[in-house]
Amino acid sequence: MRGAQVYRWQIPMDAGVVLRDRRLKTRDGLYLHLQENGREGWGEIAPLPGFSQETLEEAQGALLAWRDGWLRGDASLPALPSVAFGVSCALAELAGELPEAADYRAAPLCTGDPDALVVQLAGMAGEKVAKVKVGLYEAVRDGMVVNLLLEAIPDLRLRLDANRAWTPLKAQQFAKYVNPLHRERIAFIEEPCRTREASRAFARETGIAIAWDESLREADFAFAAEEGVRAVVIKPTLTGSLERVREQVAAAHGLGLTAVISSAIESSLGLTQLARLAAWLTPDTVPGLDTLSLMQRQQLRRWPGSPLPCVGSDALEPLR
Repeated sequence: MRGAQVYRWQIPMDAGVVLRDRRLKTRDGLYLHLQENGREGWGEIAPLPGFSQETLEEAQGALLAWRDGWLRGDASLPALPSVAFGVSCALAELAGELPEAADYRAAPLCTGDPDALVVQLAGMAGEKVAKVKVGLYEAVRDGMVVNLLLEAIPDLRLRLDANRAWTPLKAQQFAKYVNPLHRERIAFIEEPCRTREASRAFARETGIAIAWDESLREADFAFAAEEGVRAVVIKPTLTGSLERVREQVAAAHGLGLTAVISSAIESSLGLTQLARLAAWLTPDTVPGLDTLSLMQRQQLRRWPGSPLPCVGSDALEPLR
């Protein structure tokens, strides 16, 4: 006997969360709960505004249609990436195919005060990896902040994310303020410039490695080993099904590239599933999952060590 319930939810965000020039006041999404033969599986469907190709309303329509089909025996996956990912996670849990082991390491995310990051990293055991959002302020300021962090913590490796914010001139202004001796400890910078060719040129000219992120979701992208390209950053909510994620990880590893499983600001349920995915597919790489602190609560499943309150399914809105 099959059962399926869809829930809609909304989580208040911290006031300072800005995505592509828009303030994100709440994180909104859907959960899918499947039951069959005494087993259950959960999946999160949460398109990210400004990044996902689909809206939440479109995802909701596709998810409800899929649920109705699944209850009749049709398990073909939806086309919309966020829906395909959430549905495939629920199906994998239901079938016992998503390993329970999880990688709860997270590269701390610095969105503002670099001093706070220095304090946080000082108490971190093992490999010190952190992520800094750049491109939100002046490129010169970004370069100075990055240089300060690398000087202050000699064993730190930084991942930077520019979200294609810079012109070639701005990118050069950033690099000018990063000591050439420190540049190798920039693990990569995600898509520094507005075009792939400009980003490639930046890597060649500065010696700062880059990673592909947005490019992975463009029709003309092809995996290739290229000078200056060190990694790919895979956001499963924006990518699609678990199988699609596995294909991208395998393609990257086949070329000697680092593959990083990264958050699209999922809820605690989605983040714990991404941690399981990271332990399974990229066990040697610290995932980019340090986004729960941007939210004001957890839902359904707790992230280990988080002080945020956690609500159950009774706090969610069930849909027909």
